[in-house]
Amino acid sequence: MDSTTSPDASEATTGHFGRTMTVTAIATFMVSLDQLVVTTALTKIREHLHTGLEGLEWTVNAYTLTFAVFLLTASALAERFGRRRLFVAGLVLFTASSAMAALAPGIGVLIAARAIQGLGSAIVLPLTLTLLSAAVPPSKRGAALGVWGGVGGLGVALGPVIGGFITESASWQWIFWLNVPIGAVLIVLSSAWLTESFGPAAKLDLVGTVLASVGLLGVVVSIIRGDAEGWTSAQTLGSGIGGLVVLAAFVAWELRTPHPMLPMRLFAGRAFTTVNLLSLFMFFGMFGSIFLITQYLQAALGYSPFAAGLRFLAWTGVVLIAAPLGGGLSDKIGGKPIIVAGLVLQSVGLLWLALSITTGSSFLSLVPAFVCNGFGMGLYFGPAGNVVMGSVRREEEGIASGANNAIRELGGVFGVAVLAAVFAGHGGYDSREHYVHGMHVALWVGFAFVALGAVTALLMPRQGRVAVPEAESATATREARTAVAVGE
Repeated sequence: MDSTTSPDASEATTGHFGRTMTVTAIATFMVSLDQLVVTTALTKIREHLHTGLEGLEWTVNAYTLTFAVFLLTASALAERFGRRRLFVAGLVLFTASSAMAALAPGIGVLIAARAIQGLGSAIVLPLTLTLLSAAVPPSKRGAALGVWGGVGGLGVALGPVIGGFITESASWQWIFWLNVPIGAVLIVLSSAWLTESFGPAAKLDLVGTVLASVGLLGVVVSIIRGDAEGWTSAQTLGSGIGGLVVLAAFVAWELRTPHPMLPMRLFAGRAFTTVNLLSLFMFFGMFGSIFLITQYLQAALGYSPFAAGLRFLAWTGVVLIAAPLGGGLSDKIGGKPIIVAGLVLQSVGLLWLALSITTGSSFLSLVPAFVCNGFGMGLYFGPAGNVVMGSVRREEEGIASGANNAIRELGGVFGVAVLAAVFAGHGGYDSREHYVHGMHVALWVGFAFVALGAVTALLMPRQGRVAVPEAESATATREARTAVAVGE
């Protein structure tokens, strides 16, 4: 067979790659944007829908919880029923739920819409990477994945800015309306431009998905309702204990089922277990703190939503600078020292804020702490991903990455729930002084978790990729190439 490629074939391949890159990049930006776009609109949502702290917590956590729980299941469904088909279905869910959120007459409908948005994101986001990897020529794969990561990071960084600008210039509903025309165009383009492909026909772990969903929901409900209902009330204790029992049943099921959603064998390796524990600690402390700090800029310092979003770029924008630096350094000196440095910087940043924030703080006095937190987060992301991938066999990379993403998202869910509960127990929205006092106590909790992560990181082994026999690795590579090529 002639190894050369005709000009027409080359142009067709380039065109297919370009179309796939366009669709996946726009989808990645849209979904990533929604991770933080709502943060600078929380104050306006609280005023307009007459809700309290619990409603705001669910507005954030409903999205993150469904995203985390269904991430692995959605990926498995796509492998079996078709990646393009599930990608389009995820876009439909995300777009329809965005319209539902924009039309929400009350906080209950908004929370339900955010939960459906999270499900749509759980389908769309991992598939953007899968579809792009299948379409890109091997010689351009590194650059393409770099663009993919940069677009996702840009969406997260600009979320508070765009959310603040839209909330201030129009209304908070338009942060959701914005998704509707973009999503509609993506649905049409995806159907026309993307090529269908399938993966191995693995069995779905529906029992595991139900157990994980019910268990996590029970624990989160217990934390969020604890302050209002009382921490020793039958509802709080029943929900919390029931959730923990169901989660224990989930672990037991995953250990015995032949097709687990989350293979427990991965946690036999110390590197994989440690880096996932670090992700849980880091996202717990950082995202719980971000939930309160973005509101502090408006509730205590009096900034408008857009002004607050712009100032928060001192935090999120620095992540974009530090992330490639951390990844490059980890290739030279290993991931462990960079991860430790990133967590230490985040600990210092949160400690700085806990010690210095007042009702009369100037923004300039907060900048060093914001930069410290952003730089530490950026240093952490790249090396942590490398450690996850390097601690498992190559054929397990997909499930390992999905597990790490799910665990860190759950860390964010619990961080928002716990730090908001601490804030509610020591502060409130009735005055600036009361808000700052409650936030001080909550920030100390956030600092403690991130600092615990920094100490735990010292226990992480210096480890390269898990050794795989050459024949086994070659077989896995052939199987992977065959899987992504089906239907093309």
